Amino acid sequence: MIDIDEFNAQVEALEDSLGGAQEVALGFNVGLKDMKSAMSETSRQVGDVSNGISRGLRGAFDGLLYDGMKLSDALTRIGKSMVDAALTSAVNPVTQQVGQSLGDGIESLISAVLPFAKGSVFSEGRVMPFAHGGVVSSPTTFPMRGATGLMGEAGPEAIMPLTRGPDGRLGVQGAGRSRPVNVVMNLSTPDVRSFQKSQSQIAAQMSRMLARGQSIR
Repeated sequence: MIDIDEFNAQVEALEDSLGGAQEVALGFNVGLKDMKSAMSETSRQVGDVSNGISRGLRGAFDGLLYDGMKLSDALTRIGKSMVDAALTSAVNPVTQQVGQSLGDGIESLISAVLPFAKGSVFSEGRVMPFAHGGVVSSPTTFPMRGATGLMGEAGPEAIMPLTRGPDGRLGVQGAGRSRPVNVVMNLSTPDVRSFQKSQSQIAAQMSRMLARGQSIR
């Protein structure tokens, strides 16, 4: 009979070997994906080189057939096109990497100098309108001509819009708007001649009442 302990040991050994095989299979799969990506990139680069050489050959043959180019010049042109195609294929990945690095660096620099892209006086990059006023409850920077302003650093600050009053002055309007004042004047006169005589007095009295109303407002 087979010993139970020996059987369990064999099962564990089999499981260990299967686990190792699984890791090998996963590693092989990753290697295949990397190789496929490398082959795809190599194929693209070969295609770029081939296209560059084809354009050089076409230009050289056109020069020989139609422009009277010398054979030596045509061969020189073909060689130059081959060198240019190979150099372009080799340099493009480097220039792309350098360009991406420069772009990331410039973006980081702009974000550090101008924090508004992350929502300083803006909310998640969106402009917060304060045309009707508002309250800034935390230290907040805002752009100024040639500088950066800071508000709310000592506590909440209010943003109040300015309005131009009837007298043309620019200022902050109170919460309660002044109500219109209606003035009713009752005039009684015995005849037209008496009314004509008292016109100047009535006009002066009306002017005083209007001036008093303006001072109350």
